[in-house]
Amino acid sequence: MNNLKIHALFVLYVYALFKIILFKFGAIDMTFLRQQLKQSLGNPDDITRRLQKGNLIPFKEISRSIHVLSIHDLINMIGNIAIFMPFGIFLGFMLRNKKISLIGAFTLSLGLSLILESAQALFSIGSFDVDDLILNSSGGLIGFIACKVCAKFMATTLQTKGRPI
Repeated sequence: MNNLKIHALFVLYVYALFKIILFKFGAIDMTFLRQQLKQSLGNPDDITRRLQKGNLIPFKEISRSIHVLSIHDLINMIGNIAIFMPFGIFLGFMLRNKKISLIGAFTLSLGLSLILESAQALFSIGSFDVDDLILNSSGGLIGFIACKVCAKFMATTLQTKGRPI
C-alpha cells in the first residue's frame, strides 16, 4: 500500500512539474499544444531558431544571475533547483531496492529536464536553457542525496535503539 501511495504521489508530482514548467500555472490546453506542434513540425527551421535563441552556453545565465543577483534571478535559480528536489527524493524511495547510483539519479534528472526543456522549444512555449538543465539536474541530485542520508540516519537510529530495521 505504501508503494502505491508513493507511485500515486509521484504521478501527481510529475503532472504538477509539467504544468508548472510548460504552462506556468495556467490551464493545460491540448488544442493550443496541437496547434503549436503542428506549426513547429510544419516549419522545422523555427525549432532550430528557437534553440539558437535559447541559452546553449553552460553557466552563462547562472553566472549572469550571480553577478546581477536580482530577486527575480535568485528566485529563478533556487526555483529550478527546488522544483526537481522531489524528483530525486522519489527516485530514492521508488528505486531503493534497485540500488541506483548518484550518476543514475543525475542521469534520470537530466533526462526529465531535457524532455521539459525540449518540449518548451518544440511547442514554442518557452526557451531552451542549458543552465536550467544544470540547475534541475542538481536539484534532483540534491533530493536523492537527502533521501539517502535520511534513510541512512533512520536506519542507524533504529539500529542503536535496538529495533529491527
